[in-house]
Amino acid sequence: MHSVAKQDWYNNHRMKYMLGNGLEAIQLSKSYTVDSRRISVLNDVSLIVQAGGFVVIEGQSGSGKSTLLSLLSGLDRTDSGTIKLAGTDISNLSEDALAPFRNRTIGYVFQSFHLVPSLTAIENISFPAELNRDPEAVSKAEELLNRVRLSQRADNFPHQLSGGEKQRIAICRALINRPQIVFADEPTGNLDSANGKIILQLLLELRREYQTTLVLATHSHEISSQADHVFRLVDGRIVHSSELVN
Repeated sequence: MHSVAKQDWYNNHRMKYMLGNGLEAIQLSKSYTVDSRRISVLNDVSLIVQAGGFVVIEGQSGSGKSTLLSLLSGLDRTDSGTIKLAGTDISNLSEDALAPFRNRTIGYVFQSFHLVPSLTAIENISFPAELNRDPEAVSKAEELLNRVRLSQRADNFPHQLSGGEKQRIAICRALINRPQIVFADEPTGNLDSANGKIILQLLLELRREYQTTLVLATHSHEISSQADHVFRLVDGRIVHSSELVN
């Protein structure tokens, strides 16, 4: 989008979508140093996500999708810009304050699962709830395992699970604390097409059941077509934003 058009879109949607449990990013920039070279990954990115919506950040490999999700979720720090997550400005929170806020407020589904190898399926799921000292951590994990039809895998370790099973466990882990926002970074990228469709439908079903916001990064137009809103990212900039009516 041209800068004037982008600002007009942003101002209009800020009035429409600025809800307490939503997400707002204002002029985010991020760069990294590689072999003494400074490489810009994101440049002046602004977006708003309505609470309860399904939003896709679409772009090819190298466009900055994963970096943007890491910033929006508080897993990484911006060089400049502001992020308001569920009514809280997380831009300058200390790590001591940010870590428990992330655990309470967001869930994250990684492309590569990121399960803890030494923990069983149910232990991987319940771990975030145990960090919150939730006395019902195990029972909530069992409920989620049953919901994704993997109760029989409760005591299996990650190396004993298929790719699709690992991702279902990862989704359960992301939802154990009933987060307000779930971020998913190419959640079907390491799966075959059949398992990919199963995982996507599971994410969408659980989003509705848990009434959580879903922000998903993908290069798939098929996935984008199911979203409420799509932001297209090219070379670290949002070049297109579209609201879809399904």
